[in-house]
Amino acid sequence: MKMIVGLGNPGKKYENTRHNVGWKALDMVAEDAGIKVNVNRFHGLTGMGTFGGEKVILVKPLTYMNLSGDCVQPLAAYYKIPPEDILVLCDDVNLPLGRLRFRKAGSAGGHNGLKSIIGRLSSDQFPRLRLGVGAPGEGRDLIEHVLMPFEGEDRKMVEELEKTAAKAVLCFLKDGPDKVMNDYNGKPGA
Repeated sequence: MKMIVGLGNPGKKYENTRHNVGWKALDMVAEDAGIKVNVNRFHGLTGMGTFGGEKVILVKPLTYMNLSGDCVQPLAAYYKIPPEDILVLCDDVNLPLGRLRFRKAGSAGGHNGLKSIIGRLSSDQFPRLRLGVGAPGEGRDLIEHVLMPFEGEDRKMVEELEKTAAKAVLCFLKDGPDKVMNDYNGKPGA
């Protein structure tokens, strides 16, 4: 079984912010795979199904970004899912707006949601798909930046990024991590 986790913050206030691109991409994965993400388990909305012959659980933590591990770890323990079978989708301010980066494992890179998951799993050996939301402009606070909604052309670019991220997740489930790295790393949403 694989677990796909879209990071974000619950509530209308955060719905279209940079921090919620992981949630939005997960919504598209759910739609493409025909899986409803509507059961509350272990502090997250979950949905189970099968895609590409692989049993999968889709997860949207309801713990707020900085406590994402409080949802992910108990689910992983309950379903006996090892870290290498947990794919996390999250925003990344270190990537240009609209770019993707897939890694099989690694550090949190300053991302508090990833830091929480690493801490609770006691492992950084899980894949992650980072969605580029761009760095804050000169003089802009990082927290303010990730909690701001996208506007205008940026919104259109991010919608394409989320669609491409969903395709990358389905590729991960069907063809594995190496195919995702080869086909999607550094590519703009298209």
